[in-house]
Amino acid sequence: MEVNSLEWRSRRNVLWVAIVLLLGASLGIGGCRSHAEGKESTKRFIAMNLTNPNGTLATYLQEAEPVSPELAAGREALSESLGLWMQAALESHDLDAFEKSYETLTRHFTTDRNYIAWKLNPEGGTEVSTNALGDDLRIIGALLEGTRTWEGHPEWKATAKTLTETLLSRSQKNGFLVDFYDFSRQEAPDTLALAYVDLSVLKELVQEGMLDEETYGRYHALLQDMPDDGVFYPKSFNVVTGEYTYETTVNLIDQLLVAIHAGETERDQEPLLQFLKQKFKQTGKLSGQYVRAGRTAAVNYESPSVYGLAIKFAIDRGDKPFAKALYKHMLTLKGRDAKYPGGYVFAGNTHIFDNLLPLLGEYALANH
Repeated sequence: MEVNSLEWRSRRNVLWVAIVLLLGASLGIGGCRSHAEGKESTKRFIAMNLTNPNGTLATYLQEAEPVSPELAAGREALSESLGLWMQAALESHDLDAFEKSYETLTRHFTTDRNYIAWKLNPEGGTEVSTNALGDDLRIIGALLEGTRTWEGHPEWKATAKTLTETLLSRSQKNGFLVDFYDFSRQEAPDTLALAYVDLSVLKELVQEGMLDEETYGRYHALLQDMPDDGVFYPKSFNVVTGEYTYETTVNLIDQLLVAIHAGETERDQEPLLQFLKQKFKQTGKLSGQYVRAGRTAAVNYESPSVYGLAIKFAIDRGDKPFAKALYKHMLTLKGRDAKYPGGYVFAGNTHIFDNLLPLLGEYALANH
């Protein structure tokens, strides 16, 4: 029985569609702040307004009733948010936040299971039986980095090892990890989203003896040798047929994640960087989506998430002036709602990714 594509699209892609609805009004001008003030105010906003009483991170600012078990709604929490928050704790050297995140991971997301549930209800329980590969690797990588950063926490590495063993024993097909595994149905898709191929974490797993060099080499070759259309990368790889899938309309969030991961290879990424610089120079902004064929904006909205990732990509490519220009513009989208200082709030609501990814972008610029 095929794992239906609706679940996959709903879980990983519809989240970004929801951001589109929130960002329709995100045009205008605001003020600039220093790196330190900017990142700390965003961090405070998340801690004060997007944290549930049980410590999980809410997906949206406003409460909402879930309309489907495959969608995240209101104050429901995502493993993706937890991993990004752990990365932010590492970047800001916040041991207390990291320790609390680990407690949230083991108390709510994993409990007595050896895998991470991709979604929780606001109370910290879960009705799903699936993980999400990209989120898992992000959390595993954070645990290993946390072990190196702060002494006296062997349980973090032990948890990372257990989660890795589960992934390798359940979520592999044809020698590749796939997007998710349904632990109830014992089923998995044939697809691997290229945005999930986190080479930096996979390399760490090799260094820790949790992954062999040959397996890592397959992922490295996947990103090193993947085709492109001159600017944009494919969306996913079919591990059974060996075919790459492109989307007619590309989401810059996906593209930037792939590009950041591909930075671990020798691949030339100048075409994408120049495209971003050209569009930013011509229009003063980056759109959330572009038509692949014509390289034209497919939407009018701007996404703070895109700017956060684009800053990281520019830093990785050694283009700090472009990163600074992106950062300055990103801050114009911030703090528009006086009730929620520091947050990227539009029409009284926001998606947590539109705060976590900008926060990480601010840290990337400040730390380099």
